[in-house]
Amino acid sequence: MRPVMAVLLAVGALAQAPIGNLAFAAEPTVVDGMAAVVNGDVITYSQVRGLCAPEERMLRQQYTGPDLEKKLTELRQLALKDLIDRRLIIQAFKKESYEIPDHLVDQKVQQIIRESFGGDRNTFVKTLEAQNYSLGEFKQKEMEKFIVGAMKSHNVKTNQIISPIKIDDYYRKHRDEFTSKEQIKLRMIMIAGHKDTASAPAQKELAEEVLGKLAGGAEFEQMAQMYSEDSTKDNGGDWGWIERKTLAEPLEKFAFNMPVGRISNIIDYAGNYYILKVEDKHGGSTKSLAEVRGDIEKKLVQDEAQQIQERWLASLREKAYIKTY
Repeated sequence: MRPVMAVLLAVGALAQAPIGNLAFAAEPTVVDGMAAVVNGDVITYSQVRGLCAPEERMLRQQYTGPDLEKKLTELRQLALKDLIDRRLIIQAFKKESYEIPDHLVDQKVQQIIRESFGGDRNTFVKTLEAQNYSLGEFKQKEMEKFIVGAMKSHNVKTNQIISPIKIDDYYRKHRDEFTSKEQIKLRMIMIAGHKDTASAPAQKELAEEVLGKLAGGAEFEQMAQMYSEDSTKDNGGDWGWIERKTLAEPLEKFAFNMPVGRISNIIDYAGNYYILKVEDKHGGSTKSLAEVRGDIEKKLVQDEAQQIQERWLASLREKAYIKTY
């Protein structure tokens, strides 16, 4: 039974494992040492840095100072945890005396050469050498990928049938996930109130005059360019497409409840006078349960698989000797 099991595991891994990425070599470094020991197997700092090197480069472009250090620490902790879990899985594989035929790894290497290097084996080997990897080391890493994928496939088995009650309950509690964002295309005229000055009454009269001109057929865009004191004045008061939480709450309440094409009355808010026009709107609709049932079922299956995997890994950790440095 064991050889049959090994072949099934390996074939499952071959079907699921993504094409290998050769850019996994660690950035050049002088200092190395033990990051962790897992049942006698050593994980080095260079392995941790090698795993998170691509993400580190992106973080260094986005952050500096204490923020960068915090992000790097979090990234390296996650990378070390991942390496520990991988080592535990590989150890469990060996303990069961499973085997993956070498020819499956050879097939994977040939696939990488064919798809990523145009079939040029020499270029592939030179790329490995440039990253300080031998072909044997690369094959070993691919073998470990097979093992991890195979063991997860073997140990993380889910019930593929999710009860309709669970699907209905998820839909009811997460309707916002299936509701498109409500947006409006808005124009605004803002006339400052100047309530602490003698010109305050004149400003209110000006707002009423502008509203009267709009009611008489004046173009909103032209009125905004002439009278508005908002930052969008030069664009005719055009705020473009906006979502909720963009405007102050009183203005949002008016704007998102106005019919398309309607011009609001004068809105007195925070000492200023506002006139709004909604030119278009979309979104805000919720997909029916029938439309999203399949997506919900798929997500619940994935969530269940994640929970089963974490319980399985937790059981491996509990039985292991793990020391981090």
